[in-house]
Amino acid sequence: MSRIGKKAVEIPSGVTAAIDGGQLSVKGPKGTLAMPLSDNIKYEVGEGAISVQPANDTREARAFWGMQRTLVQNLITGVTEGFTKVLEITGVGYRANSQGKTLKLQLGYSHDVDFAVPEGIEIKTPDNTTIEISGIDKQKVGQVAAEIRRWRKPEPYKGKGIKYRGEYIFRKEGKKK
Repeated sequence: MSRIGKKAVEIPSGVTAAIDGGQLSVKGPKGTLAMPLSDNIKYEVGEGAISVQPANDTREARAFWGMQRTLVQNLITGVTEGFTKVLEITGVGYRANSQGKTLKLQLGYSHDVDFAVPEGIEIKTPDNTTIEISGIDKQKVGQVAAEIRRWRKPEPYKGKGIKYRGEYIFRKEGKKK
């Protein structure tokens, strides 16, 4: 039994949810999101809540149960609050600057890295070493953060690179004479 799957997802006021054509669509103050429905899971939109139950007693249905409930919760959270990831840049001369739909990164290469911001994602740079990525789709926000981080992952000796806020970088000791 899935402990997460048993709990129904509450629909806050101002948010509407509907199932149509094999998709669950959720509309809220920040926008509209939709996700395809799994055949192994039974979804029910009721008064103020969405319940998720396995459609049959197969191993696959029970395995998908909790995950599908979490995906539904992410839709609700996305259209009400949105999601944000914060990246921090560490290193001498490393900086970021947001210019419209482009993020300019200076990461110690011979050239600047221009990152095109995808549709539905907003990137802010409060200072030169902080990047705030926000949007309503949790998967898209995480993917954009991972793509930006991939340009210069944190290294273990000096800790230089792009890391998530709150991420612990395992530090190694250098060579000894």
